[in-house]
Amino acid sequence: MHVDVRVIAATNRDLEQAVHTGRFRPDLYYRLSVLPLRLPPLRERVQDISLLVDYFLQKYGLRLGKRIRTVAPALLERLEAYPWPGNVRELENVVERGLVLSEGPHLKLEGWFPDVPAPRETRTPTLDEAQREYILETLQRANWRISGERGAAKLLDLKPTTLESRMKKLGITRPG
Repeated sequence: MHVDVRVIAATNRDLEQAVHTGRFRPDLYYRLSVLPLRLPPLRERVQDISLLVDYFLQKYGLRLGKRIRTVAPALLERLEAYPWPGNVRELENVVERGLVLSEGPHLKLEGWFPDVPAPRETRTPTLDEAQREYILETLQRANWRISGERGAAKLLDLKPTTLESRMKKLGITRPG
């Protein structure tokens, strides 16, 4: 019996990486990767959020017999600031719940919308701030040992005296 089959597979894993680490069969990977399509997660497509919200409002509005006419700009900003770990499905659920609970022509999500992290800081740290943070992280990794084989100076590829000088300049002191 002759069979002509096309397989469409979806995953959120990096199959190529899984093949390299031995966690996925190479022969299966090559059969599946004839025409790979990568769809970035929603958090990387913030410009799509308002379009998706409109689409889901229409879709569920028809089913529920509700018509939401407006979405406040502040609410759209909140939706765009959220990282969407559940991707488009999570956004769809949020909009559907909002539609069910909203009365009137405005979408309301108060009281149950997932906590949105504070908007990302857009200010670029100064070189000193970035250097201070990096040195602090390295010192913590080295258990505040400055010199020696496992010291922070070795990890930073600096002379111990240079590291001590930068620590003094940046106001870094060992806690406690």
